[in-house]
Amino acid sequence: MSAPGPARAETRRLAWFTPLPPVRSGIAAYNAELLPRLAGSYEIDVFVESAGLKPCSTEDSDGPCSTGGDPRVFDAHDFLWKHALRPYDLTVYQVGNETCHDYMWPYFVRYPGLVVLHDGMLHHARARCLLQRRRPDDYRAELGFSHPDAPPGAAEVGVLGLLGSLQYFWPMLRVPVTTARLVAVHNPWLAHDLSEEFPGAPIETIRMGVADPLAEPRSKTWATDEPRSKTGTTAVSAAAVRGRYGIPAGAVVFAAFGHVTPEKRIRPAIRALSSLVARGARVHLLLVGEPATHYDVMSEAERLGAGGLVTVTGYVPDEELPAHLAAADVCLCLRWPAARETSASWLRCLAAGRPTVVTNLAHTVDVAALDPRSWEVLPPAVPAACSDRPSGDAACVAIDILDELHSLALAVERLSADAVLRARLGAAARAHFERRHTLAHMTDDYRRVIDAALSEGATPASERARASLPPHLLDDGTARARALLHEAGAAVDFLDE
Repeated sequence: MSAPGPARAETRRLAWFTPLPPVRSGIAAYNAELLPRLAGSYEIDVFVESAGLKPCSTEDSDGPCSTGGDPRVFDAHDFLWKHALRPYDLTVYQVGNETCHDYMWPYFVRYPGLVVLHDGMLHHARARCLLQRRRPDDYRAELGFSHPDAPPGAAEVGVLGLLGSLQYFWPMLRVPVTTARLVAVHNPWLAHDLSEEFPGAPIETIRMGVADPLAEPRSKTWATDEPRSKTGTTAVSAAAVRGRYGIPAGAVVFAAFGHVTPEKRIRPAIRALSSLVARGARVHLLLVGEPATHYDVMSEAERLGAGGLVTVTGYVPDEELPAHLAAADVCLCLRWPAARETSASWLRCLAAGRPTVVTNLAHTVDVAALDPRSWEVLPPAVPAACSDRPSGDAACVAIDILDELHSLALAVERLSADAVLRARLGAAARAHFERRHTLAHMTDDYRRVIDAALSEGATPASERARASLPPHLLDDGTARARALLHEAGAAVDFLDE
């Protein structure tokens, strides 16, 4: 009789808070690609904001809850009883500066875990959440807790909704960062910056990965049950995309992807391309995404006399994105003001081998870039500890925000006329993607960081640190019940548990 083999380690159980498709969020799409890749290593239950996706039960074996062993999806309200019956080994929170993450705040304070911070600022979403729910005192308390050095009147201006771009000065990160077992971000510069701002907080870097639009089959996700073919082709071709939107034959297409907002620097792009048209160039601007409700980009194009130059596609399904990328000759991935985020739409452009034009920001220094004023490679703008940029050809063109109109005009003029440069930039972009931004890179980093968060050394904030949080964040929801019971001269023991 043979000796028994070593005992098999029990699969660690993870509670995973994130939006998922059909929510139209970059983080939702990111998690739909990531989660099936982690399902073989962990037992994962996903908790979404509401029943927009079919909630799971123990009998579920099909639909969005389980697809061949993929993580199961539950309403976030189910977390408490599920965790009480069978505690999770780790809770993971995918946190971004959008309203679809609002529901997570009470959980990550009371159930510390791994916080994956997709944006380097959360002020916009957190202020909107609290103020729309008529909780101005809670907003004042959280802003004061995160930024005790903020001017005394800042909170009052915020309550009135008048801070505007000043919100970027006060990112309101202290609550998630200081209560977490571990924090992960997507670029080393932001990790370094947060480590200096929050000494002692454990910060790790995860390389962001995106699906390969050229070769990698699209994972089966909650967004659709139809995977992309292994050749990367779709039912829509690049030529069909150009024809669909009436783009003139022979035009050099400049494209921007994602929500159409002023922060994508659409107005300067229109102005730069309009000046080329006035000199006889054949160019077109394709905006692939939904316009923001507060920004009428076509009215702005008309005011600038460039209505015929611009096309807005509206929402494009994931399976059609490769064809839209292929239809672009140059991708504009500009951003200002920035929330210190790593742009998935930019990475998809790099993956597609497209030349890109970006704003020269500290957290984009991992990609070697050309300065359009000299067409020389820009030197790294941050310490080497914050960047792992390899040597090699430049993979993009970077615009100095202080010289934006001039530099952007130079960039689009050269790129519209120089097909050889476009090809060279595109090849370097593709090489950069293959070196560090595939889904395999991201999955490996997640396993490393999850294991670090599960280790005994990863501990949440001490009780003393938690006691300094604004009181409303520690409210357990029983105050009203306690008050009523006290009036009746009664108490219930389970409230104290």
